[in-house]
Amino acid sequence: MAETTETTGSGAVVESATVTAAAAGTWMLGDRQVNRLGFGAMRLTGNGMGGNSDGAPIDRDRAVGILRSAVEQGVNHIDTAAFYFAPLRSANELISRALTPYPDDLVIVTKVGPGRDPSGEWLPMARPDQLRGQVEENLRELGRDHLDVVNLRRNGISSIAEHVGALADLRAAGLIRHLGLSSVTPDQLAEAQAVAPVVCVQNWYGLDRRLADANGLLDSCRDQGIAFVPFFAISGDRREAAAGDTHDERVLAVARRHGASPAQVRLAWTLHRGPHMLAIPGTSDPGHLTENIAAGALRLSPEDLDLLELRPESAAVD
Repeated sequence: MAETTETTGSGAVVESATVTAAAAGTWMLGDRQVNRLGFGAMRLTGNGMGGNSDGAPIDRDRAVGILRSAVEQGVNHIDTAAFYFAPLRSANELISRALTPYPDDLVIVTKVGPGRDPSGEWLPMARPDQLRGQVEENLRELGRDHLDVVNLRRNGISSIAEHVGALADLRAAGLIRHLGLSSVTPDQLAEAQAVAPVVCVQNWYGLDRRLADANGLLDSCRDQGIAFVPFFAISGDRREAAAGDTHDERVLAVARRHGASPAQVRLAWTLHRGPHMLAIPGTSDPGHLTENIAAGALRLSPEDLDLLELRPESAAVD
């Protein structure tokens, strides 16, 4: 749990009790209530789907400790995938080792579609008939008899109806509880919804990467009661890499005003985009974990939000 202060919308600092992930509020992910500040497991295997910045996987015990600490600090929504692995580390294996027996309120969301061979090379997008094997791989690694939410990660295909249909069959068989999507357009969301209910959409989105604003996907999800789960919300164009010192002056100015870090400002801005926004920042640093969770208590003022809207000319919309 993070000891911090909470900042009101007016900018006045007030003393806060110990902050947990519940400070960000909650959302119903299907029939499961989760705190809007979750945790992404990708970085537990290193920098993205491999080693850290020097190519080596992070310490296993530290990764296990981070997962346990996240849950102790109120995180009950963890994002993972079977293709998050390094030569000596698998995110799913680390989650299973750290958290079994799983807390009753914990929701684990995984992804299927892409895959990697044992050497780490990416494979073509799975065919609909191959998705069961990917689902079963996640079940084995996580040690579960069903998956809470499975996101279909679109990778190089335009129509997703057959893939969603295959996952809907697995839901009917009891292997999956809820379906989600990743890296999709509004049209693809509508295509999927015509086949089976979708509870979340996970797309690249952040302060400087806002296609979901331009194409209406963010608002469409809100109107349909679908959670929107951005990835790379802190790192932006650095993607799997750490955010580094790439924050511009508007972010730094808001951070100084609140005595917060730039990463906390970016997370707070994300959560301010709507009640259906679920943040899943990942980290391999215990201190950053505590900072990220504390960001759920950061309340940005209208002046802060106006300043952050003054995006640089180079801000990406695709």
